[in-house]
Amino acid sequence: MTALRNALTAEEYEQQARGGRPEEGRWSMDQQLLAGISDGIREMQYILVVANSSGKGRKPRRPEPIRRPGVTSKPDREPMSDIAAERLFKLINGGAAGA
Repeated sequence: MTALRNALTAEEYEQQARGGRPEEGRWSMDQQLLAGISDGIREMQYILVVANSSGKGRKPRRPEPIRRPGVTSKPDREPMSDIAAERLFKLINGGAAGA
């Protein structure tokens, strides 16, 4: 692996660094755990900043989790059907006893 990396030109190395896709590689359990810990720390920092801000000014963006092998960045969800939306509306508004 090191020999392959050393054979790259500076431009090719830069392109690989910018366009790399870690979600297509393999990670060990240690790497998965470290990514989880890192995500947790970044989430706690975000919560700390939001909780201690006055509410004035820009709100910080929630941190995105580190990309992991085999996991897409954003799950693709189908929109809720009209029937499901109507059922949810009834449940929220006290219609659970009649369902």
